[in-house]
Amino acid sequence: MALTIDTSRRAERAVAAADASLRAGDLAAARRLVDIAERDAQDEFLRVRAHLVRSHITFAAGLNDEAPSMLLAAAQRLEPFDMDLARETYLLAWGAAALVAAEGKITVVISRAIRALPPPDGTPRPIDLVLDGYALLVTDGRAAAVPVLRRAATALAELPAQDLLRWGWVANGVSPAVWDDQAMRETFARAAEVARSAGALTVLPIHLASLGIATTWTGDFGAAAALVAEAEAIATVTGVRLAPHTQLILTVMQGKEAEASALIATTIEWAGEDGQLMGVTSANWAAAVLYNGLARYEQALAAAQASTRIAELWISVWVLPELIEAAARVGDDQIALSALEPLADATEPCDTDWAQGVLARCRALLSDGAAADELYRDAIERLGRTKLRTELARAHLLYGEWLRSQSRRADARLQLRTAYEMFVSIGMAAFAERARRELLANGDKVRERSVEASSSGKLTPQERQIALLVREGLSNPEVGARLFLSTRTVEWHLRKVFTKLSITSRRQLRDALPHGD
Repeated sequence: MALTIDTSRRAERAVAAADASLRAGDLAAARRLVDIAERDAQDEFLRVRAHLVRSHITFAAGLNDEAPSMLLAAAQRLEPFDMDLARETYLLAWGAAALVAAEGKITVVISRAIRALPPPDGTPRPIDLVLDGYALLVTDGRAAAVPVLRRAATALAELPAQDLLRWGWVANGVSPAVWDDQAMRETFARAAEVARSAGALTVLPIHLASLGIATTWTGDFGAAAALVAEAEAIATVTGVRLAPHTQLILTVMQGKEAEASALIATTIEWAGEDGQLMGVTSANWAAAVLYNGLARYEQALAAAQASTRIAELWISVWVLPELIEAAARVGDDQIALSALEPLADATEPCDTDWAQGVLARCRALLSDGAAADELYRDAIERLGRTKLRTELARAHLLYGEWLRSQSRRADARLQLRTAYEMFVSIGMAAFAERARRELLANGDKVRERSVEASSSGKLTPQERQIALLVREGLSNPEVGARLFLSTRTVEWHLRKVFTKLSITSRRQLRDALPHGD
């Protein structure tokens, strides 16, 4: 590039090279190249493209609240030159604002700008559906947005890889916005694999976070832990931190109070300083789950209320069931009913088992007699048709607790034992203990069971990461690629894992490592 005499050609090449460096996670090189492009650009379109790349660098470097405004400005400047690229940039601006839960009204400003765009020519593309659905979500509410977002979710199932790499991380929010857990897992898994195969290190951590949360909800904590390990390895290479969304929810689901409390506190501190307000919301959501599991409902209520204070479109909705449960348990029905209203607004337009199951479970907490009984049964039936094992187990627990309060001991025993066995098998220690205490209070004998195998405690964090990935079926070279280690280093660690766990083959890892690890 230094040999290119023509300044326009040099600027053009610098923009392309900066974009390639950005996608590979080399932000320092991307900055140097975009500096050259901005210095040498001779026409407005090239200057706008350079500004667009700089906006992406700003976002990737810290996921801070500067990027949404920069991307919005780039989108507006692109409109006279390339409307397709402008619409894509509007979507990225919206996604950046949503991901950092930017304060002020930037998400509303971006959404209104999207609504003011001229309609696309011909049949709407997947990106057009996502863009319009998200804008409607902010300006008109979920009921207006859901029909468009459902069409978008269908279109995204076959989205080309190049589109997934450019703006797929924003589209990840479509399926959870319409409470479609199956589409959520499938699209998240495909997007992560596409980004992983392409070596797109700037967007891969976002895909891993989305997939990790969805995986944790299914109760497959081992797979979720492997995703955490992969994300940490990428952060080490790129030097860019993303709030540890998966690690937060995984740790609290496991009931690891000391580890979770430290992680929650540090995340709230640094994510707040870095402007990653979604990270703050995520940490408070995690705290609410943790304290509900520990049956410390006053603390759960405070954390859940903190999580709803930041304007955000996903986690601040997911925390509402925690808020309702905690408020109901401390006897504050007014707070619980106030939280039920926005939860109903978010779930009623989405006729899925996930949405309706969670809503029924929360309504049951605030109901009495036959109505409560019917709602609990409906919640269990609906959630039982999903793969959200953690949510189903909690429905059994709440139903069992209610049945015990109604002196229906035999019925309570069935629900509580079901919940206890599920929590133990998944690895949800705090919730398992809560169910066990309820069984004892019901007059039942219950053998306390450990949800963790002590053998895994012998492994170092890196050994555990490697063992989990191997357990998922990855080869040594694939593990090395995920964790940025040489194949020989992976082999060395794996030999130590086999020795510590007293096993001789990769296949034995499935039994040697606890399911909840």
